[in-house]
Amino acid sequence: MNEDIKPYTISIYTENNIGLLNRISAIFQRRGINIESLTTSQSEIENVNRFVIVVNITEVQAEKIVKQFEKQIEVIRAYYHTDEETIYQESCMFKIKSNLLFEEPQIQNIIKESNARIVTVNKEFFVLEKSGRRHEIESLRRDLNIFGIMQFVRSGRISVTKEEMKVTEMLSAFNN
Repeated sequence: MNEDIKPYTISIYTENNIGLLNRISAIFQRRGINIESLTTSQSEIENVNRFVIVVNITEVQAEKIVKQFEKQIEVIRAYYHTDEETIYQESCMFKIKSNLLFEEPQIQNIIKESNARIVTVNKEFFVLEKSGRRHEIESLRRDLNIFGIMQFVRSGRISVTKEEMKVTEMLSAFNN
């Protein structure tokens, strides 16, 4: 097994129970592993949630962590994947003073070149939304920092695997 530290996306399919997030984060804490990104949502199966967690670890660590998650009562199944095995994105929003949109033509060029989208405009501020890879979002953030950002927020990673996962059939059986 490869001992290189690299980003792994860990997907955990769970029941939606109180306290599970604490137990999941404790597994990383005990091993001294920092969570780079964490997103949770309903999965493709009703009443089953999916955690998507990005961590920089070795494959050996990823394998051990997944096994540890599967020992939790509420966890139905856990997987780990490399970046090459997934399709992933993040989203972000920027709040910027409205006068800049009209007085700084460079901002309009930045918006167009980055494929960002204006969500709302009022007399005090406008809000941009951008979805993409983290480096694309960070590039836009650097470009806009010159003009001043009032607020910035970025989501955690959302991802799907390139290969078919048999989890849907398993989850369907679980749900029945």
